[in-house]
Amino acid sequence: MSLRRNVTSLTPALLTLAVLITGCAGQADDAKSASEEASSSPTTPHGYVEGATEAAEQQSRLVLGDTGTGATQVLDLITGKVRDTARRADAAGLTTDGRFAYFHGPDGTHVLDSGAWTVDHGDHVHYYRARIQEVGALPGGTATAVRGDSGVTVVTRADGEAAVYSRAGLEKGTVGSPDALPGGYAAPVVPYAEHLVALTRAAGKGPAKVAVLDRSGKRVAAPEAECTDPEGDAVTRRGVVLGCADGALLVKEDAGTFTAEKIPYPEDAPDEERATVFRHRAGSTTLTAPAGDGAVWVLDVTERSWTRVETGPVVAANTAGEGAPLLVLETDGALHAYDISSGEEGAVTEPLLEDVVKDASAPVIEVDRSRAYLNDPSGRRVYEVDYNDNLRIARTFDLDLRPSMMVETGR
Repeated sequence: MSLRRNVTSLTPALLTLAVLITGCAGQADDAKSASEEASSSPTTPHGYVEGATEAAEQQSRLVLGDTGTGATQVLDLITGKVRDTARRADAAGLTTDGRFAYFHGPDGTHVLDSGAWTVDHGDHVHYYRARIQEVGALPGGTATAVRGDSGVTVVTRADGEAAVYSRAGLEKGTVGSPDALPGGYAAPVVPYAEHLVALTRAAGKGPAKVAVLDRSGKRVAAPEAECTDPEGDAVTRRGVVLGCADGALLVKEDAGTFTAEKIPYPEDAPDEERATVFRHRAGSTTLTAPAGDGAVWVLDVTERSWTRVETGPVVAANTAGEGAPLLVLETDGALHAYDISSGEEGAVTEPLLEDVVKDASAPVIEVDRSRAYLNDPSGRRVYEVDYNDNLRIARTFDLDLRPSMMVETGR
């Protein structure tokens, strides 16, 4: 792999780490054990995690997969180095929960520990890096959904059956035995606020009903809310967003009480433009989703409002939220930035991708607090984009695989 870098535009994380943790950059894949530091202290440091090193900034990594050859890699965005991981010849999809990457295939889902994650305590945050390791396989085909938080990982199969896995087991490199949840579910079961948010499968063709379960599957709350044709979900600081035919359903917790609130689409919204897949920056309350072929929905969870931004033909979209532009990859191969409030285009790159297709393996846009990442399968590269500087290409990572699948971890 060769790396073309603009040395005048290093990420904030890279600059900070160069000063605060000199020497860590050379340990991209096998981080120094924090236990060595702890052994010299009579007390365990706050935030100590065995086998991991705590860092000053977010330790972002990109997990990449080539659906053609099955090759997979992890690109460390701090060091720019690439680590080869096990081949997944049958992988047709890739998702993440912020630390673990899930390669979805017809016979199961393979779990890879990317070795980078964030622990948010509300008033402060811890950033960690550790060695990359293969974990094992979860049952279920390509339609299986995996959702996780710091305590559990929930696997929901296409037939509506769901099971809960211990997060501690995955962190130790083993899948372990799951606890099956009772009943069937109409959408992925989502861990949230030390509980599970579920849409129970209704008989016939009626709408699904919201249920809040404890981690063992016992129902503890049933907010008066329904969701017709559920598709799409996201966890935000304001609660869990569930996509429904007539809008979004926000399930939130406050002092142990769970409530559900519908955020309806504008009255003139066409049915065929409903949101089905949400994309957003981890921790943000601004969600994006394609609205048909030539527009993007932006859902402001805080304001409980939808905005439809007219664009060119949409391949992928995302935003960092909180005043950041809407980023849209269009079929012209260029990345476009739109002002969400006015809908005006503020910046556009030259065409970055060739042979852009809109299918299950289409490129994606990953966004963090300062950069966006765009995978270019045919060009065998990933672009790092400074979306706060007129879509300036900050770095280009040339690869020896076709990155047709990509997720960002460390968040």
